[in-house]
Amino acid sequence: MDTDDPYCETPGTVAPAPAGGAAEGPPYAECVLCREPTEYPESTKGATLCPVCAWQEAGRTACSG
Repeated sequence: MDTDDPYCETPGTVAPAPAGGAAEGPPYAECVLCREPTEYPESTKGATLCPVCAWQEAGRTACSG
C-alpha cells in the first residue's frame, strides 16, 4: 500500500480535555480503543470511538475485502 496516497491520510488529532480534567459540556464517553474523550455523552450505549479511531476502523473495514 502506498503511504503517500492522500486518500488514506488520517485526520488530525483530537484536542485533549482542558487541564482541569473535564471537557466542556456533558461528561463524554471514553474511546474504547485509545481511552481519549469522544464526542458522545457517557450515556451513549455501545462501543464509542473517538474521531481518529473511527477513521482508522473505517479504513480497516473498507480494506478488509
